[in-house]
Amino acid sequence: MILTKLSLHQYSIDLDRLLPVGKQRIDQRHGLVLSATISLASDERTEQVEIAPLSGTDIEGNPLTGYSQHSLAETTAQLGEYLTQLHLQPVDKLLDFADKTEQNAVAFGLSLLHAKLSGQLDGHSLEARTIPLIYRNQDEPLTAVTERVAALAKNVHAVKVKVAQTSLEDEIKLIHQILAIRPDLKLRLDANRGFELQQAIEFIACIPLHAIEYIEEPCKQAVDNPTFYQAIAAPWALDESLNEPHYQFEMQAGLCAIIIKPMLLGSLEKLQSLQHLAAEHGVRSILSSSLEASLGITDLSRLADIVTPGEIPGIDTLSAFSQDLLQSTGKARCLQLGDLQLLLELG
Repeated sequence: MILTKLSLHQYSIDLDRLLPVGKQRIDQRHGLVLSATISLASDERTEQVEIAPLSGTDIEGNPLTGYSQHSLAETTAQLGEYLTQLHLQPVDKLLDFADKTEQNAVAFGLSLLHAKLSGQLDGHSLEARTIPLIYRNQDEPLTAVTERVAALAKNVHAVKVKVAQTSLEDEIKLIHQILAIRPDLKLRLDANRGFELQQAIEFIACIPLHAIEYIEEPCKQAVDNPTFYQAIAAPWALDESLNEPHYQFEMQAGLCAIIIKPMLLGSLEKLQSLQHLAAEHGVRSILSSSLEASLGITDLSRLADIVTPGEIPGIDTLSAFSQDLLQSTGKARCLQLGDLQLLLELG
């Protein structure tokens, strides 16, 4: 199977409402679409993947911190170099380049493209499963958030709630209002390293422990997380820590899950290696979005169905997008390749 055609396009999509990136907010999402065609005897197969590092600037012009280590410009430059070398090469060469790059978004994109071209994701385009994401929009009253909770379907039994965003008082009130409306819900709290150790303990102490599935990255200093658990016995998960360049899995007291953002982590091989290591210690692996557009979210949904079939992924971010990208989710407009900026075309 030879890579006969390769192209690289760039997209830019406005958001209908701000999306949180930690404590920062973004109003646009930018990324790339890599398209490849392989020859199969007398036939051809074409697949696309979204490659979108979570970098750039927030609505105030400040750099996004704690996520992708490389900019979209750096990712574009490296892909341009790689694609000229990959053209007319065997499809397995995609994995060689995924192994050698230091850019995790490139490694993930190339390994995912190999999986799609090889048919490894075929038959897994099931209806998307996701955990609803609950967060307070800028200057939004608490009542608006609780209205969204009241509108949740009865078959939804867990939600992800952004915390460490505003005051402890307001957020504790929000949690209690959510549970008053839906006492059956389990909460996946996401603190994005927003609390000092004592703040995290005080926050959790005001919430019914039985309602907490886990809290992601509760403490500003990750070394404080086991101390947090010893103080309050609330299970916690790792998210941002996985994005650090030299992260190595280590079992710690209270760690119950790792939240894997493949776009930030790297290749599918690295993802599965980390997942298997975590599973040996009884730690769950849950796939999560890096705020990709609909092409990336669709692939994450299919990937989760294969890699973590017993877990519902965290991919409930598309409602903020004004347009779809190649894969329609029902929005008024679904961008196609011809609508995007062509950066490179080979073959």
